Amino acid sequence: MARSTHTVTNQPPPLVGYDVFTADRALVAAVERHLDPTLLDEVLGELAALGRTAGSAQVQEWGVLANEHPPRLRTHDRYGHRIDEVDFHPAWHRLLGKGVAAGLTAAWARPGGHVRRAAGFLVWSQVDAGNGCPLSMTHAAVPALRADPELAAEWEPRLTSMVYDRELRPAGQKAGVLFGMGMTEKQGGSDVRANTTVARPLAQDGTYELTGHKWFCSAPMSDGFLVLAQAPGGLTCFLVPRVLPDGTRNVFLLQRLKDKLGNRSNASSEVEFDGTWARRVGDEGRGVRTIIGMVAATRLDCVLGSAGLMRQAVAQAIHHCTYREAFGGKLIDAPLMRNVLADLALESEAATTLALRLAAAYDDGGEQERAFLRLAVPAAKYWVTKRCTPVAVEAAECLGGNGYVEDSGLPRLVRESPLNSIWEGAGNVQALDVLRALQREPAALNAWLTEVGKARGADHRLDGAIKNLLTELADLEGIEARARRIVERLAVVLQGSLLVRYAPPEVADAFCASRLGGDWGSAFGTLPHTLDLRSVVARAQPLS
Repeated sequence: MARSTHTVTNQPPPLVGYDVFTADRALVAAVERHLDPTLLDEVLGELAALGRTAGSAQVQEWGVLANEHPPRLRTHDRYGHRIDEVDFHPAWHRLLGKGVAAGLTAAWARPGGHVRRAAGFLVWSQVDAGNGCPLSMTHAAVPALRADPELAAEWEPRLTSMVYDRELRPAGQKAGVLFGMGMTEKQGGSDVRANTTVARPLAQDGTYELTGHKWFCSAPMSDGFLVLAQAPGGLTCFLVPRVLPDGTRNVFLLQRLKDKLGNRSNASSEVEFDGTWARRVGDEGRGVRTIIGMVAATRLDCVLGSAGLMRQAVAQAIHHCTYREAFGGKLIDAPLMRNVLADLALESEAATTLALRLAAAYDDGGEQERAFLRLAVPAAKYWVTKRCTPVAVEAAECLGGNGYVEDSGLPRLVRESPLNSIWEGAGNVQALDVLRALQREPAALNAWLTEVGKARGADHRLDGAIKNLLTELADLEGIEARARRIVERLAVVLQGSLLVRYAPPEVADAFCASRLGGDWGSAFGTLPHTLDLRSVVARAQPLS
């Protein structure tokens, strides 16, 4: 009698066929909290549809394929003509098309646009973080272009379109376009004032010829790019179209694609400009000020992207432990594993809650909220993106050896997790930016204090953390060397205040006890055992 030597048991089912949005209770609550009630039914339905798409087996497979088959550079065609094109797997175009159709570049043109877009971006980044790059840059180009009303009138309707058109042709012939950005050069990195790309004025007013290079230019098949170059009047922002109005290709020489740790589906390139035609955006010498609106928006997307990655990592870990048995019981019922999962869930919910609060501030647009964003965006960008990697690594460990295997999807999350901390200014850049705001813009700190003060008296650990932080801010000695610590505390206190106001009591209690009360170890899974950890984990489960 033949006997089977390979019977599969005690393996969890794949986490597919679910609504990524609706299953995220913290995200749903944030949308309900920040959105105009008259829009709520429409937006919740829209996000649930996107969540079901993101959770489908087919779309998750597209994410896998887009990363297993990374983009390929073609500098010349078969006849020797220079074409500078990048070929993508069809899955990339399907994902990008879905993202555009879901309004992830259309926040500026829709009511409640930033909250609904932020929630959608957080959901969609859980499928594939790579296509978030062109979606983010296209969305973020709008505030920079508004420095030139004529350019904004020409380009904004195409940038906020919900039509994905992948063909390379003049932008005026397209219903929708995508944008990229080129700031970094070999010699400068984040120090963009060290840029050497030269812009020479042409006869037509506002037009220039660029000569130089960009060390990082992501999504190089976009329709246009905002770049910085040295004009006669100083560092200036320019719009570089990929295809000129007459249908000819602009000089946009792709030297190579970067071989990256993660973000494999997205093409990141080195670009040479050699007589490249460009239009000035804003005034000469004010390039940083012009493009800073774009940078602020993409920094928020770094927070959203990291929050999405954390949510997916935690969802996978909890899902696995819900089904997996070890030592006579379900892993999720083991007290120590429950402690780990609850700790991860706290980090994820805190990131999501903070990210959506920032998006709501963009929708408000008032002076107080703008001052709040000036401090809160770089602080959140610093802290949330820093927390993404340890969350992803710990979540992978919850799956044991399975989490180290590509089939689980966790290695892709681990490789992706450091990137948002690097993009749009690494940790030190964010910390120094916060210091500048603290030292030069008192309205920013006042707005932050007003926000956290709304939770005053609700938790003694939060009150104590605010008092200690203000004491630390009053000490100016060696403040630059302490900048990371200060920014971390600004972000964590803000998260704590939001959770105290909005999260279930068990979530807020656990966060304040550990992150603010000091009753926490150096690794995940060291929460006080007296907390209601079972409820914290149950709230974060991706399936009922």
